Amino acid sequence: MGVMELSTRELAAYPDETRWQLLDVRSIDAYNGWPMRGEKRGGHLNGATAFPISWTDYADWRDVLDAKPISPRRSVAVVGYDDDAPRLLASYLTDLGYRDVAVYPHFSEWSENPALPLLRLPRYRKLIPPEWLRDLINGRAWPGETIDKYVICHASYGLRDDYEEGHIPGAVYIDTMSLESYETWNRRSPEEIEQALCELGINHDTTVILYGRFNFPNSNDPYPGQSAGHLAAIRCAAIMLYAGVKDVRVVNGGLKSWIDAGFELTTEESELRRIASFGAPIPAQPEYMIDTPDAKELLAADDGVLVSIRSWEEFIGKVSGYNYVDRAGRIPGAVFGNCGSDAYHMENYRNIDHTMREYHEIADIWARDGIVPDKHVAFYCGTGWRASEAFLNAYLMAWPRISVYDGGWFEWSNDLNNPVETGLPD
Repeated sequence: MGVMELSTRELAAYPDETRWQLLDVRSIDAYNGWPMRGEKRGGHLNGATAFPISWTDYADWRDVLDAKPISPRRSVAVVGYDDDAPRLLASYLTDLGYRDVAVYPHFSEWSENPALPLLRLPRYRKLIPPEWLRDLINGRAWPGETIDKYVICHASYGLRDDYEEGHIPGAVYIDTMSLESYETWNRRSPEEIEQALCELGINHDTTVILYGRFNFPNSNDPYPGQSAGHLAAIRCAAIMLYAGVKDVRVVNGGLKSWIDAGFELTTEESELRRIASFGAPIPAQPEYMIDTPDAKELLAADDGVLVSIRSWEEFIGKVSGYNYVDRAGRIPGAVFGNCGSDAYHMENYRNIDHTMREYHEIADIWARDGIVPDKHVAFYCGTGWRASEAFLNAYLMAWPRISVYDGGWFEWSNDLNNPVETGLPD
């Protein structure tokens, strides 16, 4: 039996999702809201689950499908552009035994009709596809974008060799230690942050594009954070937002996405264009970073939640998570936010290609534990890196009251007067 092709009229006849489970095979950037084929409106259909066909290049597609809320007992419609991708996934599904599979390869047609609803990540423009950056470098801004000045930053922790090995053309190198303290791993003083940003040519109204290289960190290495470059970039993004850079953007998937798109790297060092002043007081967004007294107030508040973006073994106190932190355990009252396997990985917040996970999935998981946008939500980890990635997810979803508890477990555990819990939570 052949796979049925749905028309726009047929698919639009089921707005309440009673008929079709929707699988969107376009890129995650298209799903988030970017018009990757020049369509009038970007985004995704209500109820659609992201399943980019490119993910089948990284692992057995059945393993990826198992993580999605798609039942073989219900009808499935595969949504995409007018190309081979929808039918390719549809054939996968029928081979697996899905009995009622259709394709809808007319997303661009859907986007042409303003009466048909589309959803998008509220701040999708802050999470950019590599194609957007390539065009910016070549002097072509995408529709709706006006960028007068920008700085591209290749981030890592103390490993300039990572930049010299190969970087995006035009990028300058940023060491996280220019924005973080060696002693506490907290953000540096406003004066030090301003100096670091001015060295890079960044003021408050510069568009900053950040990315890093993921090199499969090993927690047994002396400095595993040096291999977590894209996590380093997101940490820099959070501190820049706190400082007051108005337009901070992150390459979705980091350097890997640039390479996967087939774009070239360079080893040519880019010239720094130092400036004299940031042009505005720092911090412009002080609420984005809180410290230990604020974290304690949040724990006692009815409308606040402190979220532990750590691994399960860290949360129950089996390990501290770091070779420089002796004390293990968790902050009493904190909610488990489940980063992934260890202190240098964020598997549960990323897709198989290291792009950011579908935002509906993250919001749904958080909601089960009372992590919702009508509360003041602060994220913490060991020293702020993983917490910054969770914070960025909430920022992209435009949650109104979000923070990073900057001191995190490192600062909390170093004060022996602070209470600590271990073992399974009640």
